[in-house]
Order: sequence, then C-alpha cells, then structure tokens
Amino acid sequence: MPFKFEKLEVWQRSLDYIDQIYDLANLLPRSEEYNLKSQIVRAATSVSLNIAEGSTGQTNAEQARFLGMAIRSLVETVACQHIIARRKLLADPAPLHSIYRSAETLVAMLHTMRKHLVPEQTWLREEQSLYIIEDEDPAESSDRQT
Repeated sequence: MPFKFEKLEVWQRSLDYIDQIYDLANLLPRSEEYNLKSQIVRAATSVSLNIAEGSTGQTNAEQARFLGMAIRSLVETVACQHIIARRKLLADPAPLHSIYRSAETLVAMLHTMRKHLVPEQTWLREEQSLYIIEDEDPAESSDRQT
C-alpha cells in the first residue's frame, strides 16, 4: 500500500460504511433514485475521499480540515437516514439501526483522529447520544405541529 491513507483504519472503516450505504440505497424505492439514493451514496463516498485527500496535506491542520469535511459528509448520511425513516421508505428499518451504529463508530474515529492531529484546537462536538433512529408511532407524529 503506497499511499498513507490506505494504511489508516478510519479510511478502511469508511469503505465498509460505503458498502453499507450502497446496500441501503439499493433498498430504496426507484422514486428516490435521483434524490435520497443519490445523495446518501455521494455523501458516504465523500467521507472516504476526504480522508484520502486530507492525508496528502502538508500540515496537520490541513489534514484536520479535511477530516472535518469527512465528518460533515458522514453527518449528512445520518440526516438522510432520518429522512428515510421518517418517510417510511423501507419495509424493514433494521438496516438503518445497523448503519447508524456504524456511523457512530466512524464519527468517533474521525473526531479522535482530528483531535490527535491538532490537540490544541477546541473542537465543538455534539453529544452522540442525541441521535436515535426509532420507529415512530404514527399517532405521535400526527400530534406534532409542523
């Protein structure tokens, strides 16, 4: 493996995540071909590409900046998962739970790597426990105001 990023466990995990996202995208209805399916696949791919691109940076700060973009793309995939769940686009929501857990692990790895590269930087992080994909009771969602 001649490239630095190929040795990174976080990059290898991002490839596994892409595989999960492609599998999820293939479960989406054809009507989402050019919307959520395309969006979630592109965002997941962006995670891996930003890790790779950042690894060629000349400074730790530059690599940390690309890791920040990877984190943003990963969060975008999580947002897509919430939309998929909310719109009930899957007959079985189980894949969403599994992919969500993978996203939690991957985002923690990205944050840790970024913190290691630029330890003096104060990074703002959201609490990981705030995001939960659950099967929503339809009665509760109709009570919610829009």
